[in-house]
Amino acid sequence: MNKTLAIASSVAIVALAGCTSQINRKTASGSYKYLETEKQEELKIPSDLDKPAFSREFALPELGEGANEDLVGQTLPVQSPALVLPLVTGSHVEEGTSTATIWFDQVDDSQPLSEAIWNSLLSYLDENGIGVDSFDPEARVLITDWMVVKEDVDGPWYSIVDDESEIGRRFEFNLSVKPHGRSAALSVDLKDYMKSIGNDVTAQVTELDERREEVSVLNQVVGHYEYQIRLEQTRRIARIRKGIQTEMGFNADGEPAYVVESQYDIVWPRMLLVLRKLGFNVKDLDKSNGLLFVTYSGPEGDWWNDLFSSDDKLLEKGDYRLKVAKAGDSRTSVTFMDNESTPFEANQVSDLYDAFAEVMSEDNLDI
Repeated sequence: MNKTLAIASSVAIVALAGCTSQINRKTASGSYKYLETEKQEELKIPSDLDKPAFSREFALPELGEGANEDLVGQTLPVQSPALVLPLVTGSHVEEGTSTATIWFDQVDDSQPLSEAIWNSLLSYLDENGIGVDSFDPEARVLITDWMVVKEDVDGPWYSIVDDESEIGRRFEFNLSVKPHGRSAALSVDLKDYMKSIGNDVTAQVTELDERREEVSVLNQVVGHYEYQIRLEQTRRIARIRKGIQTEMGFNADGEPAYVVESQYDIVWPRMLLVLRKLGFNVKDLDKSNGLLFVTYSGPEGDWWNDLFSSDDKLLEKGDYRLKVAKAGDSRTSVTFMDNESTPFEANQVSDLYDAFAEVMSEDNLDI
Protein backbone atom coordinates (compact mmCIF):
# COMPACT_ATOMS: atom_id res chain seq x y z
CA MET A 1 0.00 0.00 0.00
CA ASN A 2 1.45 3.37 -0.95
CA LYS A 3 1.68 6.24 1.53
CA THR A 4 -1.07 8.29 -0.16
CA LEU A 5 -3.60 5.47 0.11
CA ALA A 6 -2.61 4.80 3.71
CA ILE A 7 -3.08 8.43 4.69
CA ALA A 8 -6.43 8.62 2.90
CA SER A 9 -7.63 5.48 4.65
CA SER A 10 -6.57 6.84 8.03
CA VAL A 11 -8.37 10.13 7.43
CA ALA A 12 -11.52 8.29 6.35
CA ILE A 13 -11.49 6.14 9.49
CA VAL A 14 -11.03 9.18 11.73
CA ALA A 15 -13.81 11.04 9.94
CA LEU A 16 -16.19 8.10 10.25
CA ALA A 17 -15.31 7.64 13.90
CA GLY A 18 -16.07 11.28 14.54
CA CYS A 19 -19.56 11.06 13.07
CA THR A 20 -22.35 10.96 15.57
CA SER A 21 -25.58 9.07 15.13
CA GLN A 22 -29.06 10.57 15.12
CA ILE A 23 -29.51 9.24 18.66
CA ASN A 24 -26.32 10.88 19.92
CA ARG A 25 -27.41 14.25 18.53
CA LYS A 26 -30.40 14.09 20.86
CA THR A 27 -28.43 13.19 23.99
CA ALA A 28 -25.59 14.67 25.97
CA SER A 29 -22.05 13.98 24.80
CA GLY A 30 -19.23 12.81 27.01
CA SER A 31 -18.92 10.12 29.64
CA TYR A 32 -21.75 8.64 31.68
CA LYS A 33 -19.49 7.22 34.41
CA TYR A 34 -21.21 9.43 36.95
CA LEU A 35 -24.12 7.00 36.82
CA GLU A 36 -21.86 4.39 38.45
CA THR A 37 -21.29 6.58 41.50
CA GLU A 38 -22.61 4.96 44.63
CA LYS A 39 -24.56 6.92 47.18
CA GLN A 40 -22.36 7.96 50.08
CA GLU A 41 -23.36 7.76 53.69
CA GLU A 42 -24.32 11.00 55.29
CA LEU A 43 -21.52 12.65 57.25
CA LYS A 44 -22.02 11.96 60.96
CA ILE A 45 -21.08 14.73 63.35
CA PRO A 46 -20.16 13.68 66.92
CA SER A 47 -22.66 14.90 69.45
CA ASP A 48 -20.05 16.92 71.35
CA LEU A 49 -19.15 18.99 68.26
CA ASP A 50 -21.06 21.84 66.64
CA LYS A 51 -22.69 20.85 63.37
CA PRO A 52 -21.25 23.00 60.53
CA ALA A 53 -23.52 25.03 58.33
CA PHE A 54 -23.99 23.50 54.90
CA SER A 55 -24.85 25.60 51.85
CA ARG A 56 -27.94 24.48 49.95
CA GLU A 57 -26.92 26.46 46.86
CA PHE A 58 -25.95 23.37 44.88
CA ALA A 59 -28.39 20.92 46.41
CA LEU A 60 -30.23 18.74 43.91
CA PRO A 61 -34.00 19.23 44.04
CA GLU A 62 -36.30 16.33 44.70
CA LEU A 63 -38.03 14.76 41.70
CA GLY A 64 -41.48 16.11 41.12
CA GLU A 65 -44.58 13.97 41.22
CA GLY A 66 -44.94 11.95 38.02
CA ALA A 67 -41.31 12.46 36.97
CA ASN A 68 -39.78 9.63 34.98
CA GLU A 69 -36.88 8.27 37.05
CA ASP A 70 -35.55 6.33 34.06
CA LEU A 71 -34.61 9.52 32.18
CA VAL A 72 -30.94 9.65 33.13
CA GLY A 73 -27.71 9.49 31.20
CA GLN A 74 -28.11 8.50 27.58
CA THR A 75 -31.88 8.07 27.93
CA LEU A 76 -32.30 11.75 28.86
CA PRO A 77 -33.03 13.94 25.81
CA VAL A 78 -31.17 17.26 25.83
CA GLN A 79 -32.72 18.88 22.79
CA SER A 80 -33.97 22.42 23.22
CA PRO A 81 -37.73 22.71 23.77
CA ALA A 82 -39.91 23.11 20.69
CA LEU A 83 -41.44 26.59 20.57
CA VAL A 84 -44.27 27.94 18.45
CA LEU A 85 -43.03 31.01 16.55
CA PRO A 86 -45.52 33.91 16.23
CA LEU A 87 -44.15 35.18 12.90
CA VAL A 88 -47.35 36.75 11.61
CA THR A 89 -48.21 40.34 12.54
CA GLY A 90 -50.94 40.23 15.18
CA SER A 91 -50.14 36.66 16.27
CA HIS A 92 -49.12 35.53 19.74
CA VAL A 93 -48.62 32.45 21.88
CA GLU A 94 -50.22 32.20 25.31
CA GLU A 95 -47.85 31.35 28.13
CA GLY A 96 -48.26 28.00 29.84
CA THR A 97 -50.04 26.37 26.90
CA SER A 98 -49.18 22.68 26.66
CA THR A 99 -50.64 22.24 23.17
CA ALA A 100 -49.18 23.49 19.89
CA THR A 101 -51.43 26.53 19.51
CA ILE A 102 -51.08 30.02 18.05
CA TRP A 103 -53.49 32.97 18.20
CA PHE A 104 -54.13 35.36 15.32
CA ASP A 105 -55.75 38.79 15.48
CA GLN A 106 -57.49 40.41 12.51
CA VAL A 107 -55.21 43.02 10.93
CA ASP A 108 -56.52 42.92 7.36
CA ASP A 109 -60.20 43.40 6.64
CA SER A 110 -60.03 42.12 3.05
CA GLN A 111 -61.47 38.76 4.15
CA PRO A 112 -62.73 37.12 7.37
CA LEU A 113 -59.92 35.92 9.64
CA SER A 114 -61.07 32.29 9.76
CA GLU A 115 -61.31 32.19 5.96
CA ALA A 116 -57.79 33.61 5.62
CA ILE A 117 -56.34 31.00 8.02
CA TRP A 118 -58.04 28.05 6.31
CA ASN A 119 -57.05 29.30 2.85
CA SER A 120 -53.43 29.59 3.95
CA LEU A 121 -53.43 26.12 5.53
CA LEU A 122 -54.97 24.54 2.42
CA SER A 123 -52.44 26.39 0.27
CA TYR A 124 -49.57 25.06 2.40
CA LEU A 125 -50.84 21.47 2.13
CA ASP A 126 -51.35 21.79 -1.62
CA GLU A 127 -47.90 23.27 -2.28
CA ASN A 128 -46.27 20.47 -0.29
CA GLY A 129 -48.25 17.69 -1.93
CA ILE A 130 -50.10 16.77 1.26
CA GLY A 131 -53.63 15.48 0.85
CA VAL A 132 -56.66 16.27 2.99
CA ASP A 133 -58.40 13.29 4.57
CA SER A 134 -61.35 15.32 5.84
CA PHE A 135 -62.31 18.98 6.22
CA ASP A 136 -65.36 20.26 8.07
CA PRO A 137 -65.52 24.09 7.96
CA GLU A 138 -68.57 24.11 10.25
CA ALA A 139 -66.82 22.06 12.94
CA ARG A 140 -63.56 23.89 12.10
CA VAL A 141 -61.57 20.65 11.89
CA LEU A 142 -59.16 19.48 9.19
CA ILE A 143 -57.37 16.12 9.16
CA THR A 144 -54.48 15.55 6.77
CA ASP A 145 -53.54 12.46 4.84
CA TRP A 146 -50.28 10.75 5.68
CA MET A 147 -47.25 13.03 5.44
CA VAL A 148 -44.35 10.70 4.66
CA VAL A 149 -40.70 11.74 4.91
CA LYS A 150 -37.79 9.50 3.94
CA GLU A 151 -34.26 10.12 5.17
CA ASP A 152 -31.01 8.27 5.68
CA VAL A 153 -30.12 7.27 9.22
CA ASP A 154 -26.45 7.21 10.19
CA GLY A 155 -25.29 3.71 11.06
CA PRO A 156 -22.19 2.75 13.02
CA TRP A 157 -18.97 4.35 11.80
CA TYR A 158 -17.80 1.04 10.36
CA SER A 159 -21.00 0.53 8.36
CA ILE A 160 -20.77 1.13 4.60
CA VAL A 161 -24.53 1.34 3.96
CA ASP A 162 -26.84 3.63 5.94
CA ASP A 163 -30.33 2.55 6.88
CA GLU A 164 -33.31 4.39 5.41
CA SER A 165 -35.87 5.84 7.78
CA GLU A 166 -39.47 6.46 6.75
CA ILE A 167 -41.65 8.54 9.03
CA GLY A 168 -45.36 8.98 8.41
CA ARG A 169 -47.59 11.41 10.27
CA ARG A 170 -51.21 12.52 10.18
CA PHE A 171 -52.26 15.75 11.86
CA GLU A 172 -55.54 17.21 13.03
CA PHE A 173 -55.92 21.00 12.84
CA ASN A 174 -58.57 22.76 14.92
CA LEU A 175 -59.61 26.41 14.62
CA SER A 176 -61.22 28.19 17.55
CA VAL A 177 -62.78 31.58 16.73
CA LYS A 178 -63.86 34.24 19.22
CA PRO A 179 -67.53 35.31 18.98
CA HIS A 180 -66.56 38.68 17.45
CA GLY A 181 -64.63 36.85 14.70
CA ARG A 182 -61.49 39.00 14.96
CA SER A 183 -59.38 36.57 17.00
CA ALA A 184 -58.79 32.88 16.29
CA ALA A 185 -56.55 30.11 17.60
CA LEU A 186 -55.09 27.41 15.35
CA SER A 187 -53.96 24.25 17.13
CA VAL A 188 -52.55 20.97 15.85
CA ASP A 189 -52.50 17.43 17.26
CA LEU A 190 -50.49 14.47 16.04
CA LYS A 191 -53.26 12.03 15.15
CA ASP A 192 -51.25 9.07 13.79
CA TYR A 193 -47.56 8.24 13.69
CA MET A 194 -45.54 5.47 12.05
CA LYS A 195 -41.76 5.12 11.84
CA SER A 196 -39.73 2.43 10.11
CA ILE A 197 -35.97 1.92 10.06
CA GLY A 198 -35.01 -1.03 7.93
CA ASN A 199 -37.35 -3.82 8.99
CA ASP A 200 -38.22 -2.24 12.34
CA VAL A 201 -41.62 -0.53 12.46
CA THR A 202 -43.09 1.34 15.41
CA ALA A 203 -46.17 3.44 16.05
CA GLN A 204 -44.94 4.61 19.43
CA VAL A 205 -43.76 8.17 19.95
CA THR A 206 -42.57 9.84 23.13
CA GLU A 207 -44.50 12.78 24.53
CA LEU A 208 -41.51 15.04 23.84
CA ASP A 209 -41.20 13.94 20.20
CA GLU A 210 -44.97 14.24 19.75
CA ARG A 211 -44.78 17.84 20.89
CA ARG A 212 -41.86 18.51 18.55
CA GLU A 213 -43.75 17.05 15.59
CA GLU A 214 -46.80 19.23 16.30
CA VAL A 215 -44.79 22.42 16.81
CA SER A 216 -42.70 21.75 13.72
CA VAL A 217 -45.66 21.43 11.36
CA LEU A 218 -47.47 24.38 12.98
CA ASN A 219 -44.40 26.60 12.50
CA GLN A 220 -44.26 25.59 8.85
CA VAL A 221 -47.92 26.54 8.41
CA VAL A 222 -47.38 29.87 10.19
CA GLY A 223 -44.29 30.59 8.09
CA HIS A 224 -46.30 29.93 4.92
CA TYR A 225 -49.09 32.23 6.15
CA GLU A 226 -46.58 35.00 6.90
CA TYR A 227 -45.03 34.62 3.43
CA GLN A 228 -48.46 34.88 1.78
CA ILE A 229 -49.23 38.07 3.74
CA ARG A 230 -45.94 39.68 2.70
CA LEU A 231 -46.49 38.64 -0.91
CA GLU A 232 -49.99 40.09 -0.94
CA GLN A 233 -48.73 43.32 0.65
CA THR A 234 -46.12 43.65 -2.11
CA ARG A 235 -48.75 43.09 -4.78
CA ARG A 236 -51.13 45.54 -3.11
CA ILE A 237 -48.48 48.27 -2.95
CA ALA A 238 -47.77 47.72 -6.65
CA ARG A 239 -51.50 48.10 -7.42
CA ILE A 240 -51.72 51.24 -5.29
CA ARG A 241 -48.75 52.83 -7.06
CA LYS A 242 -50.08 51.95 -10.51
CA GLY A 243 -51.92 54.73 -12.34
CA ILE A 244 -55.73 54.59 -12.44
CA GLN A 245 -58.07 56.20 -14.95
CA THR A 246 -60.66 58.72 -13.73
CA GLU A 247 -63.74 60.26 -15.32
CA MET A 248 -66.34 62.86 -14.40
CA GLY A 249 -69.52 61.48 -12.89
CA PHE A 250 -71.73 61.38 -9.82
CA ASN A 251 -71.70 59.67 -6.45
CA ALA A 252 -74.51 57.49 -5.08
CA ASP A 253 -76.40 60.62 -3.95
CA GLY A 254 -76.30 62.14 -7.44
CA GLU A 255 -73.72 64.79 -6.50
CA PRO A 256 -70.84 65.76 -8.86
CA ALA A 257 -67.83 63.54 -8.23
CA TYR A 258 -64.86 61.81 -9.81
CA VAL A 259 -65.34 58.14 -10.65
CA VAL A 260 -62.10 56.17 -10.37
CA GLU A 261 -61.76 52.87 -12.25
CA SER A 262 -60.62 50.72 -9.32
CA GLN A 263 -61.86 49.11 -6.13
CA TYR A 264 -62.30 51.06 -2.91
CA ASP A 265 -59.49 49.17 -1.11
CA ILE A 266 -57.03 50.39 -3.77
CA VAL A 267 -58.36 53.93 -4.23
CA TRP A 268 -58.51 54.73 -0.51
CA PRO A 269 -54.77 54.36 0.21
CA ARG A 270 -53.87 55.83 -3.21
CA MET A 271 -55.82 58.98 -2.35
CA LEU A 272 -53.26 59.72 0.38
CA LEU A 273 -50.50 59.71 -2.25
CA VAL A 274 -52.50 61.72 -4.77
CA LEU A 275 -53.57 64.37 -2.27
CA ARG A 276 -50.03 64.85 -1.03
CA LYS A 277 -48.79 65.54 -4.56
CA LEU A 278 -51.69 67.91 -5.18
CA GLY A 279 -50.68 69.99 -2.16
CA PHE A 280 -53.18 68.68 0.38
CA ASN A 281 -52.21 67.75 3.92
CA VAL A 282 -54.38 65.00 5.44
CA LYS A 283 -55.20 66.09 9.01
CA ASP A 284 -57.54 63.24 9.91
CA LEU A 285 -59.37 60.35 8.33
CA ASP A 286 -62.28 58.02 8.98
CA LYS A 287 -61.88 54.93 6.80
CA SER A 288 -65.10 53.30 8.03
CA ASN A 289 -67.06 56.23 6.58
CA GLY A 290 -64.63 57.03 3.75
CA LEU A 291 -63.92 60.57 4.98
CA LEU A 292 -60.69 62.53 4.57
CA PHE A 293 -60.17 65.84 6.39
CA VAL A 294 -57.54 67.88 4.54
CA THR A 295 -55.90 71.28 4.37
CA TYR A 296 -54.91 72.68 1.00
CA SER A 297 -51.57 74.49 1.26
CA GLY A 298 -50.52 74.69 -2.37
CA PRO A 299 -49.07 72.35 -4.99
CA GLU A 300 -45.64 70.72 -4.99
CA GLY A 301 -44.65 70.72 -8.67
CA ASP A 302 -43.95 73.63 -11.03
CA TRP A 303 -46.67 72.51 -13.43
CA TRP A 304 -49.17 73.05 -10.64
CA ASN A 305 -47.96 76.62 -10.16
CA ASP A 306 -49.16 77.49 -13.66
CA LEU A 307 -52.57 76.08 -12.85
CA PHE A 308 -53.01 78.02 -9.62
CA SER A 309 -51.04 81.21 -10.33
CA SER A 310 -53.79 83.02 -12.21
CA ASP A 311 -55.95 85.70 -10.64
CA ASP A 312 -58.91 83.33 -10.68
CA LYS A 313 -57.53 80.56 -8.49
CA LEU A 314 -59.31 77.23 -8.89
CA LEU A 315 -58.98 76.42 -5.20
CA GLU A 316 -58.37 78.65 -2.23
CA LYS A 317 -56.04 77.54 0.51
CA GLY A 318 -57.91 76.20 3.52
CA ASP A 319 -59.69 73.18 4.96
CA TYR A 320 -61.73 70.73 2.89
CA ARG A 321 -63.29 67.29 3.11
CA LEU A 322 -63.40 64.38 0.69
CA LYS A 323 -65.81 61.48 0.59
CA VAL A 324 -64.51 58.20 -0.88
CA ALA A 325 -67.18 55.57 -1.52
CA LYS A 326 -67.79 52.38 -3.45
CA ALA A 327 -69.46 52.86 -6.82
CA GLY A 328 -70.16 49.25 -7.73
CA ASP A 329 -67.85 46.26 -7.48
CA SER A 330 -64.87 47.75 -9.32
CA ARG A 331 -65.31 51.55 -9.23
CA THR A 332 -64.97 54.23 -6.56
CA SER A 333 -66.39 57.75 -6.33
CA VAL A 334 -64.44 60.69 -4.87
CA THR A 335 -66.46 63.75 -3.80
CA PHE A 336 -64.79 67.06 -2.93
CA MET A 337 -66.56 69.11 -0.23
CA ASP A 338 -65.95 72.30 1.68
CA ASN A 339 -65.28 72.29 5.41
CA GLU A 340 -69.05 72.19 6.08
CA SER A 341 -69.49 68.99 4.03
CA THR A 342 -71.16 70.83 1.15
CA PRO A 343 -70.22 69.11 -2.15
CA PHE A 344 -68.44 71.14 -4.83
CA GLU A 345 -70.55 72.44 -7.68
CA ALA A 346 -70.26 70.75 -11.06
CA ASN A 347 -68.17 73.60 -12.49
CA GLN A 348 -65.64 73.36 -9.60
CA VAL A 349 -65.34 69.61 -10.10
CA SER A 350 -64.85 70.15 -13.83
CA ASP A 351 -62.17 72.82 -13.29
CA LEU A 352 -60.12 70.52 -11.02
CA TYR A 353 -60.63 67.41 -13.15
CA ASP A 354 -57.53 67.67 -15.37
CA ALA A 355 -55.14 68.06 -12.43
CA PHE A 356 -56.79 65.34 -10.33
CA ALA A 357 -57.07 62.85 -13.21
CA GLU A 358 -53.46 63.42 -14.28
CA VAL A 359 -52.00 62.66 -10.84
CA MET A 360 -54.39 59.73 -10.31
CA SER A 361 -53.17 58.21 -13.60
CA GLU A 362 -49.45 58.54 -12.74
CA ASP A 363 -47.45 55.37 -12.14
CA ASN A 364 -45.04 54.88 -9.22
CA LEU A 365 -46.23 57.65 -6.93
CA ASP A 366 -43.98 58.05 -3.90
CA ILE A 367 -45.24 56.29 -0.81
